[in-house]
Amino acid sequence: MGKPITIWQLGNTGLRNPTRIWEGLKLFAESPYNGNLRGSNEERFQTLLNRAGLINSTGEAEDTSSYARKWRLMFARFGFIYPQVKKEYGQQEDLGPKDLVTPFGEIFLKADTYPAQQECFLRSLSLEQDRVPGDLGFYSPLRWILAVMLELEKRTGTSEISRIEFSLWGHTTNPSYDINDVVDHIIDLRKRRKRATAKRKFDAEEIKKRSQDYNKKSNNFTDYSDMNMRYLRISGIVQRKGRGLIIAPAKHLLAEKLAKTSSTRRSMMDVYKELCHGAHLPTDDLKTAKALLLDMEALLKKNHVYYDLSNRSVSTVPEINAARLYLEELWQKTNEMDYAAKQPEQWQEISDFMTLLIRGGGKIIYDEDEDAGIEVPKDETPVYLEWTIWRAVLALGNLVNLPSDIRGFRLDSSFLPVSVAGGGQGDLYCEYDSFTILTEVTMSTGSRQESMEGEPVRRHVSDAVLKYGKNGIPVYGLFIAVKIDTNTAETFRHGVWYAKGDVKQRLTILPLTLAQFQQCFVALFKSKETAKHEKLRELINICEAQRDRLEAPAWKKYIEHVVEDTI
Repeated sequence: MGKPITIWQLGNTGLRNPTRIWEGLKLFAESPYNGNLRGSNEERFQTLLNRAGLINSTGEAEDTSSYARKWRLMFARFGFIYPQVKKEYGQQEDLGPKDLVTPFGEIFLKADTYPAQQECFLRSLSLEQDRVPGDLGFYSPLRWILAVMLELEKRTGTSEISRIEFSLWGHTTNPSYDINDVVDHIIDLRKRRKRATAKRKFDAEEIKKRSQDYNKKSNNFTDYSDMNMRYLRISGIVQRKGRGLIIAPAKHLLAEKLAKTSSTRRSMMDVYKELCHGAHLPTDDLKTAKALLLDMEALLKKNHVYYDLSNRSVSTVPEINAARLYLEELWQKTNEMDYAAKQPEQWQEISDFMTLLIRGGGKIIYDEDEDAGIEVPKDETPVYLEWTIWRAVLALGNLVNLPSDIRGFRLDSSFLPVSVAGGGQGDLYCEYDSFTILTEVTMSTGSRQESMEGEPVRRHVSDAVLKYGKNGIPVYGLFIAVKIDTNTAETFRHGVWYAKGDVKQRLTILPLTLAQFQQCFVALFKSKETAKHEKLRELINICEAQRDRLEAPAWKKYIEHVVEDTI
């Protein structure tokens, strides 16, 4: 038996996805429960979360306020609402009214871009809120794991830490451990795992061995690691590498600055006050801000990416940081172009994501050796559906608009989806030389599908016709769902929409199941067809030609036969 293990948690099981926090806080700030999220108001706020689609809590036997409490804890942890002050830390009135949105919460709500939200999360995660065992003060798990990753880089040449390494020696350690000892264990684990023939069995045995010093369920080693790594990635300072983590190249210098200190002995009340007004970051210092800007410029130059800051003033800290964020966005867009160019060779993986979505989520492991595999979290299928179809149209090629202009949803630095496309716009705008396809997707399958999708899809296609359909260029609508409800098919079969001024439009919108789209997608790559986008248009035209002479059930059958014949 060794040192007793505690696993730190940056999130909780009721809120595994930190990208939803902004939406939840906005809902809370505008509700009557802002400043009073206790007692019966917990149940009421949970009802709001349910109605907004931020949670799915419908079980009759379930605690009707458990999710609300977990969301409240996350709002407080990041300083977006005033946390409840324990007596050992001081008086509540010295901080602010518990559960009320804080000044930092207001800043977060105004962060309308993903990078701006990431910086808010980074400020919160950089603060030392977790107690170090042995009365050694408080520490920041983010700063601690950055220190571990940087020491790994010093010893191995890369800051990468795999999922099993993080599970066993990342979130199970803290500044009470000797960092060199922790890195020794990671390197030893890495060497022994490389020699093992049965990787999954090896991992299970290592977890069993490590859990001898842990007094809770051994599943927590991997279950909590997935959640913790997701919360670490929301800071923007680390990104996904396989199923593990690596320090983002553009943020390496900032990681070094943060990792210099990971624990503190200052009072928790002081930490809370800073948390609720916005924690200080190294980027707030002029010297560091300049160094980080120069570091970003060097990265772009090294990769031959053109940029121009001549029209920007870079005298003050805010100006310097704004220029750096501009370059970071440019770097991300450049990387997105490279990512898009690789999609044709990744068509099989894209198809596998479709398979997982048809199943309602899950995992596929490709290579246990390399910890390689894919996953669709069951509670994130809508955003993964948009992302997967975006990757599919990139793979089909021949697009004239940029990858970032096609999508309405946001990506993180690892090109994983952050949120679905915003309201009032279509999901994917695919422009080709001689036509445009507006693609809409949904995970809804039942009788409500038509009421949820019928009006917005036709409106979005109508808007696209007005925008792209000038000079006689055809605009098509493609609607993809796991299942197509017959009432939805009937609505799109007619395809009638009255635009502004009562101008009648007859829209072409083809409803396809995800399985049908997957069949066509795979067949196009197996056939080595070059003009894949033209074959997709051909499919739409063939199916559309029969919509006036068939009722919806027959039209659905006809579409199914056309797909099979095309394949």
